[in-house]
Order: sequence, then C-alpha cells, then structure tokens
Amino acid sequence: MELTLTTPALLFPTVSLILLAFTNRFLAVAALIRKLASEYHTKEDKRIADQIQNLRVRLRLIRDMQMLSIVALFLSVLSMFFLFNGQEQIAKYVFGAALISLMISLGMCLREIQISTRALSIQLKDIGEEVQLWDPIKKLVKKKGD
Repeated sequence: MELTLTTPALLFPTVSLILLAFTNRFLAVAALIRKLASEYHTKEDKRIADQIQNLRVRLRLIRDMQMLSIVALFLSVLSMFFLFNGQEQIAKYVFGAALISLMISLGMCLREIQISTRALSIQLKDIGEEVQLWDPIKKLVKKKGD
C-alpha cells in the first residue's frame, strides 16, 4: 500500500470534530458536577453522591478520550513529516499507530455513553415503575415472542 502525504491529512477534520464533541461533553459534565456538588453541600443525598461518582468516572474517560485523539493527530503530523523526508516505512507504522489511538479513543467514547445511560437510570430511580420508557427493541422482541 502506498501512503501519500495527503492520507494522514485525512484525519485532521475527523479528529478536529471529535475533539470538539469531546470538549462539549467535558464542559457539560463539569457544569453538572459543579451543580450537583453545590446541591450535595446543602443536602447530603446518597443519590447525588452516586451521580457525582458516576460523573467523576465519565470526566476521566472524556479526558483520556481527548488525549488519545490529540495523540492521533500528533502521530498523523509525524507520519506526514516522515513521508516528507522519504521514510515511507516509518510513516506507515506511525500512521497505523495514529489510527489505533483514534480507535481506542472511540472505544472509550462508547464506554462513556454506556456510563451516561446508567447515570440517567440513577436519576430516574425514584420515579418508579409506573413510568415506562419507550423501548422499540423491547416492543419488537415482545411482538415476535407472542
């Protein structure tokens, strides 16, 4: 496979948009932590403490996602540097490392989404069973089972 100077450059817009999305997530979680910490200081509630702990884990994940995305961008630039210097074999390995870094970051994003969903279930815990959330997959499975 031939690696040209433009191939690593393809990651620039992708990583830029991913970093923007991760930064927005980070800021939203940080604001929520500040709000919940303020509530917790006025009224110590186990549910609020659980949410803060959940958000702390999410914050660490988002920070790591951002760092791995930045590493991917850095490695893409480094790959371009090696291509510019005529060292195509090294450039291929460095670009491969950039892609792996980006994949790990996206995998962590998937995990963060799972944790955020669990956080919503903590929030909805006190509503009770009388409120049913719409779940199209569950509805579909029920239909096929009937």
